[in-house]
Amino acid sequence: METLDAIFTRRSVRDFTHDPVSLEDVEQLLRAGMQAPSAGNEQPWHFIVIDDPDILHAVPEFHPYSMMLLDAPLAIQVCSSDRKLEKKRASWIQDCSAATQNILLAAHALGLGAVWLGIFPNAERVSGMQKLLDIPEDIRPFALVAVGHPAVKPEPVDRFDQARIHHNQW
Repeated sequence: METLDAIFTRRSVRDFTHDPVSLEDVEQLLRAGMQAPSAGNEQPWHFIVIDDPDILHAVPEFHPYSMMLLDAPLAIQVCSSDRKLEKKRASWIQDCSAATQNILLAAHALGLGAVWLGIFPNAERVSGMQKLLDIPEDIRPFALVAVGHPAVKPEPVDRFDQARIHHNQW
């Protein structure tokens, strides 16, 4: 799949078949996440691959918008490590956002479906994921990406809006 085609046709997928995601595809998703740009090349990310249904099914207990995890065969928890940051700064948010977007685009390119579930900055979700996955205190859960084979393929939507473009000044 060409890059622009992947960008223009990717949609959030919330309905999955129960077919497992191959280990090769999981590695490709993680490789894509780690290819993201990061400030100062600090690469603050860590990834937790979750394929245990008991863990996936526990997330909706503290995340009200995660019901798709009841059917998803896999999720990837994107985290940031304070240990990796030479300078304490908020660029980890952009770094982990770029990694998450790369995972979403890679999933689409591989014929998989995926959806970004916000974890940070919601304190209840952050705490819930830390407890559920036994995440150390100096690691921040940022985003959870549900991944699987799409049961439904949403049609692309053109979101281009000329009214939101400004040149040189507002």
